[in-house]
Amino acid sequence: MGGRPSSPLDKKQQQHLRGQVDALLKNFLPQYRLQLAASVLQQISQELIPQELAGCQLLHSKKLPRVREHRGPLTQLWGHPPQWQPIFCVLRGDGHLEWFSHREEYENGDRPLGSMALTGYTVLTSQREYLHLLDALCPDSSGDHTQEEPDPLLEMPVNFPLFLQHPFRRHLCFSAATGEAQRAWRLALQGGIRLRGTVLQRSQAPAARAFLEAIRLYRQHQGHYGHDDTTLGSDAEVLTAVLMRDLLPALRAENQPSLRGTGRARAWAWAEFLDAIHAAVLAGASAGLRAFQPEKDELLVALERTIRPDMDQMLRLQGRVAGKLRAEVRGPLESCLRKKVDAQLPRVTQTLLNTVEAALAAVQTLLAQGMDRLSRHLRGSPSSARLRKEVYSFGEMPWDPELMQTCYHEAERSQRRLGQLVVPFGFLGARSLVFGAQDLAQQLMADAVATFLQLADQCLTTALDCNQAAQQLEKVRGRVLKKFQSDSGLAQRRFVRGWQLCIFLPFVLSQLESSCKMELPGFEGDVLAVGSPALTIESVYEDVIRGVLLQRIDGGPARSR
Repeated sequence: MGGRPSSPLDKKQQQHLRGQVDALLKNFLPQYRLQLAASVLQQISQELIPQELAGCQLLHSKKLPRVREHRGPLTQLWGHPPQWQPIFCVLRGDGHLEWFSHREEYENGDRPLGSMALTGYTVLTSQREYLHLLDALCPDSSGDHTQEEPDPLLEMPVNFPLFLQHPFRRHLCFSAATGEAQRAWRLALQGGIRLRGTVLQRSQAPAARAFLEAIRLYRQHQGHYGHDDTTLGSDAEVLTAVLMRDLLPALRAENQPSLRGTGRARAWAWAEFLDAIHAAVLAGASAGLRAFQPEKDELLVALERTIRPDMDQMLRLQGRVAGKLRAEVRGPLESCLRKKVDAQLPRVTQTLLNTVEAALAAVQTLLAQGMDRLSRHLRGSPSSARLRKEVYSFGEMPWDPELMQTCYHEAERSQRRLGQLVVPFGFLGARSLVFGAQDLAQQLMADAVATFLQLADQCLTTALDCNQAAQQLEKVRGRVLKKFQSDSGLAQRRFVRGWQLCIFLPFVLSQLESSCKMELPGFEGDVLAVGSPALTIESVYEDVIRGVLLQRIDGGPARSR
């Protein structure tokens, strides 16, 4: 699509980026160390303190996370100058997309022409929408597009396009042969994007929780209080996104004017230039985190060894300091909640509840239909081969993107309304929220399917005829649906509560920055007395704010449901 820099990055730019990555790691890693300690403290305290919420009744599926591999022929806009060329494309189960010149190259195990982790991408299926995006990405100062150089996208209108757009990476432009193939690819790609994006959010490991909390606090110290979608991806990808956002204004001012070409050709060149920047930053962030890994492993072992014996003392001290802080912040905190939060809390709560409730209701419908289908096949005296095929299809339901699309679509329906409600609070993480609801829908479907198959295996024997076996499956069906309803209700409450905190906690902390946080140094001596990095005055302060906010949340509509 025309002009591109003769060399994406010169030596001076590469050296500058290395310095930027080094500075980021230097400032971030101390916060990460502190949050590793806090995460270990939290994990041990949860082991010692009985949990109020009842446990799940469904079996936990061990097959997640993954997406179903998808492959087939596409055409791709690539090369210099770019042209639409036939390729064979493969979406791997880990969310990596690869493309080959021919199917035979894939089947022979040859290296792909190209590959891309789908983290952070968005799928567009409208050529008009994509061209509009290009116009906004790198606008001409004149605003006149009539004199643009020839554009392959315009010369050859695409009937079934698949445009993969990323804010900091080169765009991937594909075209399918039919509308059916386009839809199948869109659903598969969206699944891969979600899988790649929520890898840290799905993890229960202390290090993953610590990393996400460290990112939040690092950005908070820079003045970015609101939750957004920066945390989608692996640890290195998240760090890269954080730095790219910081670098973008200067990059745009310094480099866009020197790009050759006009209009969309410049936009294409700009995307390729950003891709080179992103690749260099990602390589540096990955190397820095790999270098930190041995220290992190040793630190986690040492923290476990030192925190556990002093746990009781640390919790008592934490409670005493929290009591003092609670009295100190009560007035400003109550004023903030009453004036800024209370009026919106019921509507936000209901919208969150609608989002997850609709998605999980769709899961229950699909689950019941799948179990009914198996019962009908049993009553119809099918062949054993046909029954095995039906059982396999039932077991694959959680990873069938076409089947699960109903559930995923329900999670997306409230996104715009929720965004309008929470923008005043600085919350820009609607995509993360929708991904979380979709992950939850897939996990509960997988758990329910695993539970049904195990219970069915236990009760079905060769001595039963088809009608008797179908009757047994009816009993299993009832048990599974009952377990699903219990787990679904629990999951909804956890989901709503967790996202209410993501929306309101950063906002409340930002509002109290000037009135309350200045008082923290006066309490620091009490916390330092314990001599552990797991306990800081800032963490105790945020726990106090979180606790009061949760009392407000738990007194709202979500509790009565």
